[in-house]
This record gives sequence, structure tokens and C-alpha cells, in this order.
Amino acid sequence: MLQIVNSDARWVRWLTFMSSLLLGAAIWEIVGWNFNPAIMAPLIGGDGHPGAAPRLVRFLFADEEFRDSFLGSVKLFGMGFGIAVATAVPLGILLARMTMLRVAVESYILALYATPMVALIPFILAILGYDYWPKVLVVVLFSFFPILYNTLEGARSVKPELLEVARSFKASELSLWRDLYIPYTLPFALTGIRQATGRALVGMIAAEFFLSTSGLGKEIVVASRNFDMAAVLATIILITALGVMLMRGVEAIEKRYAAWRGIER
Repeated sequence: MLQIVNSDARWVRWLTFMSSLLLGAAIWEIVGWNFNPAIMAPLIGGDGHPGAAPRLVRFLFADEEFRDSFLGSVKLFGMGFGIAVATAVPLGILLARMTMLRVAVESYILALYATPMVALIPFILAILGYDYWPKVLVVVLFSFFPILYNTLEGARSVKPELLEVARSFKASELSLWRDLYIPYTLPFALTGIRQATGRALVGMIAAEFFLSTSGLGKEIVVASRNFDMAAVLATIILITALGVMLMRGVEAIEKRYAAWRGIER
């Protein structure tokens, strides 16, 4: 019995995962049935207690307005997260290559990283207004710094012996980036991207809450005002599932390239 409990076999892990998931769902269902529907919603539900799962199915397959909201949030997330990745990765390598620039801006970057990004939303609203691009900026700010710091640390950890070999062959700066820094830094950058995925989703919802209400943030606000907890929980489940899938996808890519930096996973 002890061997099964401590086993790392695939079937044991899957059985444990499914048992934990089913137990949690059962507890939530029981609690949901014993609360006021305006306060708590069960997962399956029934008469007098609308469930989150049936509501989510209806949202996705029979509610065009909700699908438009979902696609709008995905577009916002993709735009902001894509900009964060496209800017943070090269900037991290650049800061590792240029010591004076890193020393000059490091304190500013640290200050922004330590600042709760939600606190900056009123400033963004006052300066840029309620349009689409201010919301993109919020998503960028939420996800930018984990990618930057991991990329920077990866680029700074490049072994001096590799640089000496490259210099002995008179490699250009472009060659150093293409053949050394980008391949060596890729696993570190992927770690930062995985960490930033959840933060970007938080930034997406925060932007939709506090700027112009739209997307899935709007759906949560409207449902909560109507005391429709089944709709609120259904939307949260969808956001959670999206975050888990994205993080698992990045994690799989990260594991694929982890061997480049000599890490066993």
C-alpha cells in the first residue's frame, strides 16, 4: 500500500488527480445546494439552483453575445501578451549585453515590477482613456516583467567559455545573438512566459473591469449585478480552463528545451 501511495507511475498519478478533482467537485456541489442561489452556485445544479456547467455549455453553444465577449477577451490577451513577449525577450538579452544600460535602468524596472499593476490602471485611464489600446497596455504591464527578468538572468548566465570561443572565431554581434544568446536563453524565457501567462489573464480581466467593461470581464460584472452566480462561476471556470491550457502548453515547450541548459525535469 505504501508503495502505491509513494508511486510515481502514470496510472497512480492520473487516478490521484481524477479522485481529487471528483472529490472537490462533489464538495462544491453539496455546498452549492445548501446556499442561497444568489450567493453560491453548484456545478451541476437543478431546479431552484442553476448550475455553472449547464450555463457554460449554453454560453458557448447558444449565446452569440457571450461568444463575442470570449473572442474579444482572447484577442485582448493575445495582443497584450504577444507584445510583452516580443519586447521583453530582446530587451532582456540587450540588458545582459550592455552593462551600463542595465545599471542605469535596473532600479526603474525593479520599482515597476514591485508596484501592484492594478494601482497603475487609474493613471493609464487618466492619460490614455477607455479605448482598446489602454487595455492592451495593462495586459503588457502585467506580463512583461517576469519574461524580462527570466530572460535577463538566462542571458547573464551564458558561460564565459562560450563567449571566448565565439570571440576567437571573430563572431559578430548578430552571430552572438543568433547562435549563442537566443538558443541559450530560450528555456529561461519560456519559464518567464509560463509565469507571465497567469498574470496576463489577471491583467486582461482587470482591464475589462476598470477601463471600459467588455469581454469576459463585462460578463462577470453583469452577472454579479444580477445575482446570477451560475453565470459568474461559469465565466470564471472558462477563464481558469483557458489559463491552465496555456500554462500547460508553455510548460510542455519549456520541458522540451530544458535540456539546452542542462536541467533534468
